[in-house]
Amino acid sequence: MTRKKPGTIIRDISWMSFNARVMQEAKDPSVPLFDRLKFLGIFSNNLDEFFRVRVASLRRMSLLGKAAKAALEENPDKIMDKIMAVVLEQNKDFDKAFAVIISELEKNNIHLKTEKQLNKEQQQFVRDYYNDHVRTQIIPLMIESIPQMPLLKDKSIYLACMLGSTQNPMMHRYSLIEMPSELPRFVVLPSKKEEKDIILLEDIVRANLHQLFSAFGFDQFVGYIIKVTRDAEFDFDIDENTDLITNLEKGLKGRKKGKATRFVYDKSIDKILLEYLVKRLNLKKENLVPGGRIHNFKDFMNFPSSVFSNLAPKREPLLHPEMVQPIRIMEVLNKKDVMLHFPYHSFDPLIDLLREAAIDPNVESIKITCYRLAKKSQIANALLNAARNGKKVTAVLELRARFDEEANLKWREKLEEEGVNVILGIPNMKVHAKLCLIRKKEFSKTKQYGFISTGNFNEITANFYGDHCLMTSNRTILADVNRVFTYLEQPQKLSTLKACKTLPVSPLTMRSTFIDMIDKEIKNHKAKKKSGIMIKLNSLVDKPLIEKIEEAAQAGVKIDLIIRGICCLHTEDKSYKAPINAISIVDEYLEHARVFVFENAGDPKVYISSADWMVRNLDHRVEVACPILDKQIKQDLINVLHLQLAENDKARILDNHQRNEYVPRKESEKVIRSQYEIYNYWKQKAIAAGQQKEK
Repeated sequence: MTRKKPGTIIRDISWMSFNARVMQEAKDPSVPLFDRLKFLGIFSNNLDEFFRVRVASLRRMSLLGKAAKAALEENPDKIMDKIMAVVLEQNKDFDKAFAVIISELEKNNIHLKTEKQLNKEQQQFVRDYYNDHVRTQIIPLMIESIPQMPLLKDKSIYLACMLGSTQNPMMHRYSLIEMPSELPRFVVLPSKKEEKDIILLEDIVRANLHQLFSAFGFDQFVGYIIKVTRDAEFDFDIDENTDLITNLEKGLKGRKKGKATRFVYDKSIDKILLEYLVKRLNLKKENLVPGGRIHNFKDFMNFPSSVFSNLAPKREPLLHPEMVQPIRIMEVLNKKDVMLHFPYHSFDPLIDLLREAAIDPNVESIKITCYRLAKKSQIANALLNAARNGKKVTAVLELRARFDEEANLKWREKLEEEGVNVILGIPNMKVHAKLCLIRKKEFSKTKQYGFISTGNFNEITANFYGDHCLMTSNRTILADVNRVFTYLEQPQKLSTLKACKTLPVSPLTMRSTFIDMIDKEIKNHKAKKKSGIMIKLNSLVDKPLIEKIEEAAQAGVKIDLIIRGICCLHTEDKSYKAPINAISIVDEYLEHARVFVFENAGDPKVYISSADWMVRNLDHRVEVACPILDKQIKQDLINVLHLQLAENDKARILDNHQRNEYVPRKESEKVIRSQYEIYNYWKQKAIAAGQQKEK
């Protein structure tokens, strides 16, 4: 008799459960206040992007009717209703969390002042600041006089003002003022000794509305903050005859005019003004989301740290003991593989290797994939220097990296100016693999070096994204990396990608490889051999792989999952002979790595990858998983996963009901905060390596 399948969790509801875990950090009194403000900002930024992308997609799909329902296994309108219900509840939670944080800030003599709470000195400061910095940056729009309502920008906030006159009660007008994004959102005010007062930019404008409007006979002013979130998706018509650059630029312009997916407003706004704005902006009831006095909380990620007197020093990244300069990194890699673990390890060795390749007279070429580069990328600068030194440099720039499209267009222009061969992705497929390949002539032979990462080659995000990067000269691994680059240069030759022997690749072999690996664990378990699966991902959504995990659990295979974000798998079911242990860790660093461990009858197979288990990663992107062949690196990765699975401070249980309950800890049990434990793990290994060298 066939067992009934456990079913899955709606991915968007699971995502909102992840964002609730972010808010838990903002609510946690054990988290430093400065970090709690940041977590509020992260929650808000996450939600903005969710509305730009996922909610926008669901609203598009609702127009498809039965076809959308078949694809989603539920009516998109019903999913939207569930989303909005969760959003309203989370907004209430958010307001409570913010109120508590404000109270805690005040206990620490840090005050967020409104325009009505200023003393005389501060009032003068605000007037001067407005005249010196703000006045020339804003242009009020008298919207009743404008036949065509201006398109409100996504990511901007606006002060919607009601203007009136005590002399003429019939004289009232509406105005919109866009807050200038070039200016800091938070301004530190002159304060009493031991006090730190801060005012928001919009409150500086509120305090000076009389300067803007009194000359026109108005003496009554009130302003409410509003914002619009727009559909950020745009369609690419990409084939060999299409100019991708033109298409992208057109799409970026179109994004600014995307349909509104959310209109957030101060819930105390005048009802007549709200009705007027809704009508003029052609908004629908489902777009409306009431909020507090402050919007664009993402800016709280940049709350001024200068007002805090007791900030704990940040842990500095460790330099990998094999990468201490002065060395020739390629000589180190000739002897052994090296794995960097960000942000615990410094990102510098990747830049050092590229710089070394740029000036080495025997290096012939460098090839690299670039998905999200830093704004002032040292990776890109190293590539530019290599090109200037006569190396053949190829950079695969993914112009469809969402919200980084414009930045990548600029990098494309700069790289091409210096003679870098820039490949702009491939038709109908995002290039998401994180690869670098360096070819060098050593005597009469060609030697290859490179690195494969779970995350972007971005020295800024490497400071707070948890990722792994393998640096290697392994011939079989790099032969496949070379095949991937050959395919990216000539995408019509799919046979080159099919020829990969060591690396599972998307869109061809990654899903089937992992299905085969899970099947082997099931077979080993039934044969009473050592079996077990450890998987670390950002998102687990792909149905065939979910069903294969369920099959393994039903067979009794021990399964441990560390899923930061979306988990559509039902982790609890009566049919499972072995319970699935599934946790999510949300802490100071963003858990971003993808790691897969299969017990393999006592000889573990370990892979790292840039790919989550989602349809888009497995079928619509170029992705790579890399086996870890070095025994010590393999053991280190397994040890790190065990530290995370032992987490009892920041780990939440992923259950079927999305409750986000913390992993329980007995009073007598040692607190294990895995990110601290992992840092100490690498620190102790660095100390031991240093002592060994001294001997």
